[in-house]
Amino acid sequence: MKKILLIEDEKILAEMYKDRFTRAGFEVFLAFESKEGLALAKKEKPDLIILDILLPRENGIVFLNWLRKDEEISSIPVVAFSNYDDLATKRKAAKLGVKDYLIKTNYTPQEIVEKIKNYLK
Repeated sequence: MKKILLIEDEKILAEMYKDRFTRAGFEVFLAFESKEGLALAKKEKPDLIILDILLPRENGIVFLNWLRKDEEISSIPVVAFSNYDDLATKRKAAKLGVKDYLIKTNYTPQEIVEKIKNYLK
């Protein structure tokens, strides 16, 4: 079973996506801020990280910097998942190796699940 780490500070949204991904056959771990996400990434070694960019304390770009500097987990693929549609932020995320930068409001939850399934094939 493929593992997904979802780092999302909106608890209702995080729980809804956890439910969707679990029903799609994934094992899902939730983190609500960057440091918690980094610790879970090290512990669980997920197959993919879905990362909100706007997080409390350290944002998603800070998380990506930490992730890429940690040899143990630096190769885990990341999909950015945010409503923050800012070109400079998208460029920073791309430089840090995100597979995609999805704007939440552009997709239904089912479309997100299908996109993530494709990344994990």
